[in-house]
Amino acid sequence: MEPRAYSNLPVGLNFLLVGYAYSEGDLAFGSSAPLQDSQVRVHTVPLAYVRSLDVLGRAGSIAVLLPLARLSATASLDGATEVSREVSGLADPGVRLAVNFYGAPAMGAAEFAQYRQDLIVGASLSVIAPFGQYDADRLVNIGTNRWSVKPELGLSQALGRWTVELAAGVTWFTRNDEYFNGNTREQDPIYSAQLHLTRQFGRGAWGAFSATYYEGGRTTLNGVARDNRLAGSRLGLALSLPVDRQNSVKLSAQSGLYARTGTDFNALGMTWQHLWGKGL
Repeated sequence: MEPRAYSNLPVGLNFLLVGYAYSEGDLAFGSSAPLQDSQVRVHTVPLAYVRSLDVLGRAGSIAVLLPLARLSATASLDGATEVSREVSGLADPGVRLAVNFYGAPAMGAAEFAQYRQDLIVGASLSVIAPFGQYDADRLVNIGTNRWSVKPELGLSQALGRWTVELAAGVTWFTRNDEYFNGNTREQDPIYSAQLHLTRQFGRGAWGAFSATYYEGGRTTLNGVARDNRLAGSRLGLALSLPVDRQNSVKLSAQSGLYARTGTDFNALGMTWQHLWGKGL
């Protein structure tokens, strides 16, 4: 969940983001797996670069994410022996291209100072590459060994100091031909929707309440469909505070409201953002 994903920005700005996130929860491996009662803890250091663009006269952006992660997991094997797994390294990196094609013309910093948002309609395309650390002999990894592609449509409506944002997308996955124990694993698309309610506090500070719902993602192992379709909802809070004209800190928290299977996580995060570009 990422509030303000479809906000307008002046063209030519650069953002460097460095953060830390901690998440913990449980995973469901399915009835055919020998592991049960899992507990997973993940420490992540995301590194990201964002550049605002002029896309045929409309405001857009490109973002590149490089996450580093440390994962610790425990589970019971066949209901008796406790097993553990610890791994550190690069998680799957990603790229996101976004264009606001209505209500957000491309503008320089001087023009943008006079801009007042009304309704923005935009779209984005995110691609996650299978370059993260992966071991086919292990059931739990920080890399996924497959590509994923997520197109999304977003709406952002300003109401005074408040902004309401809606987004809906679908994530498709390629096949993993080197899944655990030499198996081939496929996964159905996951459909998701997000709602963000953001309040501007002035001087660059803002806070947001977020909610998301997702479903789909049933897997197939060697051509045999499994009864593990995902469905769930999550809630989140975010607070961004300026440090000076070029730096800010964002605090975030997320928790599962409902999870049908396998995705019940809580997460806390902090991100430092540094901004530079023409006209600042």
